[in-house]
This record gives sequence, structure tokens and C-alpha cells, in this order.
Amino acid sequence: MKKRILIAEDEVTLGELLRDFLDDHGYEVLLTKDGEECLSAYDKFKPDLLVLDIIMPKKDGFEVLEELSKKNGNSKQPPVIILTNLNNLDDIEKALNLGARTYLVKTDHQMDDIIKKIKEALGE
Repeated sequence: MKKRILIAEDEVTLGELLRDFLDDHGYEVLLTKDGEECLSAYDKFKPDLLVLDIIMPKKDGFEVLEELSKKNGNSKQPPVIILTNLNNLDDIEKALNLGARTYLVKTDHQMDDIIKKIKEALGE
């Protein structure tokens, strides 16, 4: 059974590129364009992993992390990888404290790096 990855990315080109790249690597992928859409898709899609941007319309990545933490309580939350342009230490610390497993700055990572981090987070 394919692992399911939910992506929240408002940059259409990057989101589609990432979706297609992950699809080519054998994952079932759902692309959402903002935090609100991501949260509403979460329960139906039941992802094994989330890839979140921070700066998005409606709800940002921090708000998504907060809501997922409340929703899941102490139950197992799927790993979350932050993929964003924000690279200051306060944002990194905040995301990790809210439950993100990995924090990647878009301009610092190629697709191969991203897939490697996804596989690590999924235990593959």
C-alpha cells in the first residue's frame, strides 16, 4: 500500500512539481493550496506524512501545526516536514516546538534532498 503524503503549498508551480516528483517515487499525494484546505483534507486523506509551507493564505503552517496537535492530542500524529522560505532561528524553533520533525528552507534543498528527508521521516 502506498504511503500517503499531504502537501500544503500555495506556490502552485512548486506544489505541482513536488506532487509529481513524489508521485513518481510511488507515493499517493494530495496537494492543497492553503492551511485551511489542508486541515479539511486531513481527516479524509489520513496522511502518513505532511509537507507544510509556513506562509500560506487563510491559515499558515504554524496554525496548521497547532490545530493538528490539538486534534490528535496524545495520539500519534504523522511526521511533519516544513518546507518554507523562512530561515530565521525563531521560526525554526517555533515549528519544531509545535511538532514538526524536519525544517527545510526551499532555496537550500533540491528535490533529491527533500525525498531523502521524507523517506527518513517515514522510516524507509
